[in-house]
Amino acid sequence: MKDITVTWHSLSADQVLEKLDSASNTGLTSQEAQARLEKVGPNQLKEKPRPTFFQLVIDQLKSFVILLLVVAAAISLVLGEYVDASAILAIVLLNAILGVVQESRAEEALAALKKMAAPEAQVLRDGSRISLPAPQLVPGDIVFLEAGNFIPADVRLIEAINLKIDEASLTGESVAVDKNAALILDQDSSLGDRRNSAFMGTVVSYGRGKGVVISTG
Repeated sequence: MKDITVTWHSLSADQVLEKLDSASNTGLTSQEAQARLEKVGPNQLKEKPRPTFFQLVIDQLKSFVILLLVVAAAISLVLGEYVDASAILAIVLLNAILGVVQESRAEEALAALKKMAAPEAQVLRDGSRISLPAPQLVPGDIVFLEAGNFIPADVRLIEAINLKIDEASLTGESVAVDKNAALILDQDSSLGDRRNSAFMGTVVSYGRGKGVVISTG
């Protein structure tokens, strides 16, 4: 497999298949897919160990501004300005609480995104269509897309028949996007404009198609 640091949307479907050493009618061999899986790792979101509540609080107190406020509160206590010290410490505490809440929501959003990832994918391997756990997908795999499916990995479309994909989780747009596998786009096209591609976690709302996996995890 060649270097996969490429703007796939700016290439034709045939060029993408060539660069990924794959074929639209046979897909990868099981042996080649296993070799790629060992090289790039499983197709799942990478996450750091979840911080404890205490760690989140400490992180909120590390900013320069917060440290200045703590010093100011300490000076106020030394000078006997207890009301001022209490007010400053209340601000510090409120800031820490808000920061912890925001961090917790971010962790929950990541967990929700992981749940949105498709658990299974319909894949072309050794010339046969099979069902495969999505974490086993690798660049070059040919995947089948049908209405109701979550997109199991980032793909460059090689076939799109009346295909529409809901990308609200990616772009915030509520209207499903019409996809066209024949399009060749500018290299600097934004994610929302890449109508020849589909992205992990988005949903097929209508039609069907096929895509070649260009990125995993």
